[in-house]
Amino acid sequence: MAPAVGIDLGTTYSCVGIFREDRCDIIANDQGNRTTPSFVGFTDTERLIGDAAKNQVAMNPQNTVFDAKRLIGRKFADPEVQADMKHFPFKIVDKGGKPNIEVEFKGETKTFTPEEISAMILTKMRETAESYLGETVNNAVVTVPAYFNDSQRQATKD
Repeated sequence: MAPAVGIDLGTTYSCVGIFREDRCDIIANDQGNRTTPSFVGFTDTERLIGDAAKNQVAMNPQNTVFDAKRLIGRKFADPEVQADMKHFPFKIVDKGGKPNIEVEFKGETKTFTPEEISAMILTKMRETAESYLGETVNNAVVTVPAYFNDSQRQATKD
C-alpha cells in the first residue's frame, strides 16, 4: 500500500512530499523542480499544468489560470474577488453568485470553478508522487492557509 503524501496547494506554487524514515522528502516534478507553479493553461490542443502552463503564459495569458486559490470559497461580489479580477488576464464570470473562470479550450468556451482548477493542480501533484513512488497514491493531507474561513476550507475539500 502506498504511503500517504502531503500536498501544499499554494497560491503561486505547490509541492508534494512524503514522510518516511523520520524525515520529509519533497518530491521533484518531471522538470526536476521541488515546487510546481500553480498554473493551468488551456490551448487549442491540450491542457497544461505547472511549468508547462507557466512557460506559455506570455503567449496565451487569457487562457492561463493562476492564483485560482484566491477565488476558492468566495462569492463573486466579494470585494477581494472584484479587486483581484482587475489584475487577472483571464475572464472571471458570475455563475450562481460564485466566481468562475472562462477560457477558450480546444476551440470552445469553457467555464471552470476555482475548485476544478485546484483539482487539476492536485492531480498533477498526485501524479508527481505516483511517478516517484511507482505506486498509486490514495491518501493525502492537503494544506490550507490559517486565514481560510470554513467556506474556503470546505471548498478545498470538495
